[in-house]
Amino acid sequence: MLALRLARGSHPLVLLRRLGVSAAAAGTGFLLLSTVGHAAGHPTSADESLVRLLWCAAPLAATAQYAVSTARTDPAARLQRGMTAAGLGPLRLTLLATASTALTCLLGVLLALLGFLRLRGDLGGPAGDAPFGIDSDLLGAGHPVPLVGALMLLALVPLTAAVATAFSLRPRNEAGSPDDETLPRTAPPSGLPWGIALAAAGLAIEAYTSPGTAGSGGLLPLPGRLIGSPPGVLAGWALSAFGLVLAGPGLVHLCGRLLCAGRPGGLRLLSGRVLQEESHRLGRPLGVLCAVASAAYAAVKVYEASPTRPFGPLTAIGAAVVLACVTASAFTAALESRAARAHTTAALRRLGASASVLHRAAALRTLSLLLVLAPLTWTVAEMATLPLVH
Repeated sequence: MLALRLARGSHPLVLLRRLGVSAAAAGTGFLLLSTVGHAAGHPTSADESLVRLLWCAAPLAATAQYAVSTARTDPAARLQRGMTAAGLGPLRLTLLATASTALTCLLGVLLALLGFLRLRGDLGGPAGDAPFGIDSDLLGAGHPVPLVGALMLLALVPLTAAVATAFSLRPRNEAGSPDDETLPRTAPPSGLPWGIALAAAGLAIEAYTSPGTAGSGGLLPLPGRLIGSPPGVLAGWALSAFGLVLAGPGLVHLCGRLLCAGRPGGLRLLSGRVLQEESHRLGRPLGVLCAVASAAYAAVKVYEASPTRPFGPLTAIGAAVVLACVTASAFTAALESRAARAHTTAALRRLGASASVLHRAAALRTLSLLLVLAPLTWTVAEMATLPLVH
């Protein structure tokens, strides 16, 4: 009840983020339900249904990441003065944020369930072609769906998001350890060389196990065209993506180091120090965004070379959920970083720094990140597609 009351009194921007989490949960839940419908309508294609279910891991992980980033920026999850005396310590605030995330995702999956049943014709209406070109055959229309199994599968969405939120927001300074959210962290992250090594290893595995030609039938198929995926290609893509995510904080810190190189002026020094301090907070969401952008670019290039494997409507839904979630998570992390620098920004304004200087510093940080991350993302994507389209 407390989570519901806090949600009612939240800022409109916070409510908009929670609505976005509900929409992402609805999209992921619909994809999970479509796998159940496909299994019910095609009992002899168990392998294809299993692969469809495995592909749902990507939107599920993206939804959980967006839910965590939304919970981290929720003012209701921050420890305020007087909350401890009222019985809301760090642990209870974490539980409150976890409950809010679970309720938000639960709303989304319930909407997905209603839409799924309506499109199948189970709620009294006629079954037919759904919006976005989704054929009713993909949903198993006319075949009974095990409701208990579908509900258990849907429970994965709020459960995964809640567990991820609880793990991310767990109290970390109970034994006298320093609080990562209050102390500045300018030490370089240690994941950059490991991330580069993993990305290179993934590209090597993909090149070694790729079919070699675009027309050989072994290209990476997405939902709707799922059979025949070379395991090495999937493993190589996953390893390269994980390498980009692991290298994200180090790349952001590197951008800050480059801005501070030589004899920087006040603007460059301010921008570089901020990037170095916020690399731990911004790095992972930006690394995930780079990994998803690289995979999306590579997938488009591969499917352009193989017109016999078109994108399906469920593929479009899954891609939209993943891209929207990782982009929103990156923007949310930027807003979290801005909120964490509020005291520093106020101090700079008191010292005479104008608003235009702060805006130019923010633009310089954004430009430096684009100049470093965009070419790297494009390079990884191009190298990933070379073994598949040539």
